[in-house]
Amino acid sequence: MTVRLFLIRHGETEWSRVGRHTGRSDIALTEHGRAQAAALAPVLARTPFVAVFTSPRRRAVDTCALAGLGAAAAVLPELAEWDYGDFEGMTAAEIGAQQAGWSAFGDGFRNGETFQEVSDRADRVIAQVAALSGDVALFSHGHFSCILAARWIGLAMQDARRFYLHTASVSIVGSHPSHAALRVMLQWNVVPGVNTPA
Repeated sequence: MTVRLFLIRHGETEWSRVGRHTGRSDIALTEHGRAQAAALAPVLARTPFVAVFTSPRRRAVDTCALAGLGAAAAVLPELAEWDYGDFEGMTAAEIGAQQAGWSAFGDGFRNGETFQEVSDRADRVIAQVAALSGDVALFSHGHFSCILAARWIGLAMQDARRFYLHTASVSIVGSHPSHAALRVMLQWNVVPGVNTPA
């Protein structure tokens, strides 16, 4: 049996709701975010996970608990969001006002993690979980989960600019059903009750 990774973004926070870059800040879920996380529980309960890991940030840990997997979870520090450095707490528009033409995956974050550092961190997560057999739940964050998916399928971390994740979404990466050595994206950005596949 090969491994499948369920990439689960945390529920809504006040900062995610308005587009503030939330890296190392420990922002709590909103009431809506808590409801989003609880809505994940019946969906995730269908899968017998062989391992559950969560970012150390409160928003991810609480999402994991509300989704019914808190008791099985281990904190994996490498699942934390990209460190946004000087741009922590700022919106893209606010950053662009300081640095014309700025983009996250084009310019990065001043005094934050470099492209190489965050890419290497994603690769360390992949190396750790790829040795497992079965389904693994990873509770993390928007940018980092996109980077993790890009690295899983062999793309540069900058290619994650093409991916987007809603809060409290579930995405799955794994192996092609007919070609076990080929890593693929199996499901992307599914939000229970909103765009859940039939």
